[in-house]
Amino acid sequence: MRILLVNMPWSSIDVPSLALGILTNSVRQKMPDAEVEVMHANLDFVDWVVDRREFGLGDYYYYSLFTYFSGCGDWVFSSALYDDPEWRVSEFSSRVQGQMSERDLSRNVDLHRSAPEFIDEIAARIVDRAPDLVGFTSTFQQNTAALATARAVKKLDPRIRTALGGANCDGEQGAALHRNFSFIDFVVRGEGEAAFPQLLAALEAAPADSHADFSSIEGLCWATPDGRHVANPMSTAPLPPAQIVSPDYTGYFERLAASKANHWVEPRLVVEGARGCWWGEKHHCTFCGLNGSFMQFRSKHPGRFYDEIIGLVERHQVLDMFVVDNILDMSYVNSLLPRLAESDYDLRLQYEIKSNMRGPQVQALADAGLVSVQPGIENLNSRVLKIMDKGVTGCLNVRMLRDAETSGITIAWNYLYGFPGETDADYQSIIDQMPALHHLCPPDGSTRIAIERFSPYFVKPELGFTDLRPAAQYRLIYDLPESELMDLAYIFDTPTQGIDEDLAETLDRAVTGWQHEYARSRLTHHDLGTEIVLVSERRQFDWHVLRLTDPTEIAAFRQLDQPHSVASLARRISASEEAVATLLARWSDLGLLFSDADQFIQIAPQAMNQDLLRIDHLHQERAAAQAEAASADPATSAGHPTPEPALTAV
Repeated sequence: MRILLVNMPWSSIDVPSLALGILTNSVRQKMPDAEVEVMHANLDFVDWVVDRREFGLGDYYYYSLFTYFSGCGDWVFSSALYDDPEWRVSEFSSRVQGQMSERDLSRNVDLHRSAPEFIDEIAARIVDRAPDLVGFTSTFQQNTAALATARAVKKLDPRIRTALGGANCDGEQGAALHRNFSFIDFVVRGEGEAAFPQLLAALEAAPADSHADFSSIEGLCWATPDGRHVANPMSTAPLPPAQIVSPDYTGYFERLAASKANHWVEPRLVVEGARGCWWGEKHHCTFCGLNGSFMQFRSKHPGRFYDEIIGLVERHQVLDMFVVDNILDMSYVNSLLPRLAESDYDLRLQYEIKSNMRGPQVQALADAGLVSVQPGIENLNSRVLKIMDKGVTGCLNVRMLRDAETSGITIAWNYLYGFPGETDADYQSIIDQMPALHHLCPPDGSTRIAIERFSPYFVKPELGFTDLRPAAQYRLIYDLPESELMDLAYIFDTPTQGIDEDLAETLDRAVTGWQHEYARSRLTHHDLGTEIVLVSERRQFDWHVLRLTDPTEIAAFRQLDQPHSVASLARRISASEEAVATLLARWSDLGLLFSDADQFIQIAPQAMNQDLLRIDHLHQERAAAQAEAASADPATSAGHPTPEPALTAV
């Protein structure tokens, strides 16, 4: 049996597909006689498009990262899905009028009109390889490109079986895709390591003159001989960690080296140590739709994960890697991380963590090679964080920003708003303090939350969001009734909640100011034992050096390494509450403290040559996009909202 797995645009071009790497290994382990090949059609698209028009890295990131919530990437390929180069061009242009630059609009329409040509070429290449089955992975904005290619393949050779899987196929989404697009023979829902090889085995075992029985394959969507669509019940138990397959990236690095994209990016590895979220199992963050059908947390044995990481490094000679886990297994801090720190490799890892990690734990991350983390900060007000069910406070989030600055780790985060029950005071109190924080890693932006499928806000309207409708992008992309879009969509529109647009704009200006001031701002402290020396270079504060020599003040500053109320700090340093309140007020005026919910924390990282440690590892994509946008249209180069980075394995 010959299997061709395809990674369509707009998948990231600087990393191989984890999903297809996992499926490749799964098939080879369970069906050793099968031939498995991966087609990197995202790289094929880069080579195709740059031969025909001006197109650069920033343009690719525009679709793969920056316009996820507006659906531009999927709209581009909807013309190929419906075999109409003019598919809803006028509707799209009317909707985005005034929301994007003329250059962006022109590029969107131009690519939309030419997409059918690319899809036809890719489909012809697939058919030339004569696979028995072609499988497409679909996560984020890959849906229409994958669907359009499957349709074109079936038109050229109806004998080739087509399958679709990935995050866009979870739950009702997968069932909706199968029943609305008849050229998709199978949709694999959930974790594919088990289901996909079972599907192939069933196809191979069926006699030529009979139909295979797929009824026992959990989560599979398929059609009976009489055309009835069947969606098998999904598994109720996630894969145990021992059965989570490591990826095989054979061919990706060679294909990138031969691509014009080779001059755009440095390749990275993608690794996976865990699935699910141990926090979400007990406290599902109200806005989060990640993990889909399986929230249960599972992680690989640290020894096995270490061997997997080092094995990939040695095989591919690549030290940069992105860990897709939604949250760090805290047992790794004392098991995996020390082994990575002691390895002979100068690793550079990106990881998602929880923001309540303490300073020594953050340093352990840095020692192991973590250069950037996504800690899920998302807000600095404790009331709003409680509404989110984040399990942290504003002071703990600021502590993470401070300690990451000490350790030289870049933080990726967005300031989210729009939660039911939030008030103007929840934001104004933080906005007023932002100038004191300009030396800490700023948010990537401020964004009103979107309602995502699988999130508590989606499944529990009593939490405040009712009257959900599929986001407007879906009506421009698909020719489907509203009821089907409700099952297919991942993002939903609803009447806004929380702060109004005036305060949202004030917040956005404050965040933008933070971004602009970060590179030139500094606040550090050095504890010499008998005195603490603080150095400040921040536009809003006119002092440069401050020495704390009073023993009570030194004790107070050290205690404020962790959050304290006035009363608790007074007890700790054996001082009166009145004296402590006076001291905290003075230090707040100097921009030494952050306060929220009657708690205070000092915000001066330890002096560790921060200027040398500030390397923006995670945001090269943003810089490339902004530079390219500026060169093309300086008046509209403020950037685009960035979705929270996340990958789903299968």
